[in-house]
Amino acid sequence: MSVHTITKENFDQLVLGSDKPVLVDFWAPWCGPCRMVSPLVDEIAQERPDIVVGKVNVDEQPELSMQFGVMSIPTLLVFKNGQLAQTAVGARPKEELLALLD
Repeated sequence: MSVHTITKENFDQLVLGSDKPVLVDFWAPWCGPCRMVSPLVDEIAQERPDIVVGKVNVDEQPELSMQFGVMSIPTLLVFKNGQLAQTAVGARPKEELLALLD
């Protein structure tokens, strides 16, 4: 599966309306730790067709960042059945990202 670019316009459909768990990466292009996590998120999207993976550029989508209280990036959120289920702040190894989904 590909990584979706999540915006305030498609958030409800892609995240809240998904029948699969959704991993959302809040990031920015200038963020060093985000650049470390991004390839891991891309790998997870390719390896796990049972989930939806999306990224939110915090510079372009400040409303979503405020809505979920994102104060530091990268912040990864996992939604299940339209509800926030897990939160992780900061760069993490792939194993920890995968553990968020279980």
